[in-house]
This record gives sequence, C-alpha cells and structure tokens, in this order.
Amino acid sequence: MPPPRETAPFPEPVGLLSPVRWLVLGARDLLRNPLPGLMHGVLLAAFGAVLFFLARDQFWWLAGAFSGFLIVAPVLATGLYEVSRQAERGQRVCCREVWRVWGSRDRRLVGFGVLLALAGTGWVLTSAGLITLWAPVPIEKPADFLRHVVFGPSPGLFEVWLLLGALLAAPVFASSVITLPLLVDSRLPLWQAVGESWRAVGSHPVVMAGWALLIVALVGVGLLTLTVGLVVVVPWLGHASWHAYVHLKSAGAIHAPSA
Repeated sequence: MPPPRETAPFPEPVGLLSPVRWLVLGARDLLRNPLPGLMHGVLLAAFGAVLFFLARDQFWWLAGAFSGFLIVAPVLATGLYEVSRQAERGQRVCCREVWRVWGSRDRRLVGFGVLLALAGTGWVLTSAGLITLWAPVPIEKPADFLRHVVFGPSPGLFEVWLLLGALLAAPVFASSVITLPLLVDSRLPLWQAVGESWRAVGSHPVVMAGWALLIVALVGVGLLTLTVGLVVVVPWLGHASWHAYVHLKSAGAIHAPSA
C-alpha cells in the first residue's frame, strides 16, 4: 500500500480546463470504488422521484421541493468526500467509513445543511413573489409555468426569473463549493470554512464559474431523465468536488490544515 499523502498531485496550475480534469478524476474514483457512490446516487434519485410524483401537479410544491433538494443534496453526499480522501491514501473504503462521517455528529455539517435549506426557501419565496406579481394569470401547475412564464406573452418575465435565480445562486455556490470537503478534511469552524470557499472562488472566478455551469448542466441531465441519471451524476460530482478542493488547496487558493 502506498504511503499516505495529504493531497493528490496537481502539478499544473488551476486553469480553464481544470474542471474537466476534476470530472475525470471523479469518474476514476467512482469506477474504482462504485458501491458507496451508487448507493448515494440511488437513494437521492429515489428521493427526487418521490418528490416529483407527489408534487407533479403542484408547481410551487414542486419548485420548492426540488430547490431544497438540489441545494441540500451536496450535504447528503458528504460521505463521498471521505471515499475520495481515503482513495488518495491507497485505501478502498465502503459504507462503514461513509457512515463514520455522519456518525461523528459533526454539528458543522448539520448547521451548514440548515443554512442551505434556508437559502433554498428564500429563493422559492422570492421566485413566487416575482411570478405572482408579473405573470398574467395565477401559476398553479407546471404546465401553467411553461405556458405563461417560459413561453408566455409577458416579455422578459422568464429572462428576469433566470437572472434572479443566477444572482441568488451565485453566493450559495461560493459559500458551499469548497466548504463541504473542507469540513471533512479539517476541523476548521464553519464560518472559516465558508470564508475559504469564498477565497477559492475569488481567486479563480472564471474557472469556478465554468465549474458551476458544468454542475448545473450535469444535474439538468439527471433531472431530464426523471432523476434516473442522478444515480451516476450525484456520486460523479461528489468525487469530482473533492478533487476540485484538493487542486485548489495545492494551488494555494485555500489555506487550511488537514485533520
């Protein structure tokens, strides 16, 4: 077994193609140790499918459920960071190590999950206010949203709705993209981990924007397949997010000791 090392080697600096490499390394981790990732993917995809079934005819319930699901899902996949972390040390881990992350009762993870859930609730309420005031008719079903917002006669409503979503999603992304793997890898307080995540995004804004777009695209593919694609997308992105953290840390964009 190779000796432990703190981070995987990333000789090249962080660049525009780095997110692609993170995805490649994430896919490698998933293929080498598929069981923990696929278990996460199946559970989250099944949960998403249940949400879709229960709220399929109620647009606001559906929007709220999926907004909360997408924001909190990275927290639920926290165990995958430990899988990739141990893989760097030449160890192949499974469910026991994943459960150990949650069995530690780390209040930082729980607290961060609550904050993300509140952010998702804020987005749904803001979105509801915008559409209620602007849409020509009440929006009750997903078909109403498509007919009157996406393809409706009100000019600019859908575009403003997308812009508002992007503006609200940006600080959530900056606050969380590195925070979760950093919490697994260190004992930093939550507020400091969030600050390091902002530091990483601020030091490489274009690269991290590209990473955010890739995440949105892959999650979109997973949702368009009625959540079936999330079985693979969730663990793939989970492992890739660990490698994003490792690369940014090795590049000096994150200043935090490992646990």
